[in-house]
Amino acid sequence: MARIGFIGLGVMGWPMAGHLKKKGGHDVTVYNRTAAKAAQWVREHGGAQAPTPREAANGCDFTLTCVGNDDDVRAVILGENGALAGLKPGAVLIDHTTASAALARELHAQCKKRGIGFVDAPVSGGQAGAVNGQLGIMCGAEPADFDRAQPVLDVYAKMCALIGGPGSGQLAKMVNQVAIVGQLQGLSEALNFGKRAGLDMEKVVSVISKGAAQSWQLENRWKTMVEGKFDGFGFACDWMRKDLNIALTEAKRNGSPLPGTALIEQYYGRLSSAGHGRWDNTALIDLLARE
Repeated sequence: MARIGFIGLGVMGWPMAGHLKKKGGHDVTVYNRTAAKAAQWVREHGGAQAPTPREAANGCDFTLTCVGNDDDVRAVILGENGALAGLKPGAVLIDHTTASAALARELHAQCKKRGIGFVDAPVSGGQAGAVNGQLGIMCGAEPADFDRAQPVLDVYAKMCALIGGPGSGQLAKMVNQVAIVGQLQGLSEALNFGKRAGLDMEKVVSVISKGAAQSWQLENRWKTMVEGKFDGFGFACDWMRKDLNIALTEAKRNGSPLPGTALIEQYYGRLSSAGHGRWDNTALIDLLARE
């Protein structure tokens, strides 16, 4: 059993922290910007609630963060009341937020000065993966820090791997998101085409899902896409758009052309402008269905 601080109880963080408490048997203290949500988590799972990130991290062996973006990460880690101020030498800070590689390297440097390990560990698998403890976790860290963190991460991981040095986890997550939206755009066009052609899409999918067109998105999302159902589940369009902008910024830095990704980011912008930013990111097909 380890003493663990968990910061950020959103749709991903809530079940992840719960696995650490109930499945992992760890002593977990949580912090959330909305204190009432942290209090609710404690009522359901046990553990303790802290009034600041610093106090959530105080005396912990590991502190994990799962918040929204670079600015949110800085807000809960840096500063007088940030987690870094409460961490003891020898502890490990693990950031599950999908953020920039530059921020990961910055935090690694800050932690190293204080004798604290750091792992950037963005996840893939969505809310269902978090709830079921079946996440893919892409890590960037020094090997010794990863080795210490892995038993904690394995509590809710289907696969947890060290990709490379600090920032590599975030770069791998960018690869993941670019791959997903490319698949979703192609799938949207294919399903919309088949539907307009008057085909029985259930029969079509039953065949193509056994061949080279097979994908997780096809098998798990084709039906909701064809039926135009996007609300109340999955990974929101606004979240994917945020992640794509991180990837596009990095692509400018390293010279990688991402023409398709740039176009798809604009499509998500159109969905957001229409008030559908919280729809599942498979809603790309909705744009085609309306044309």
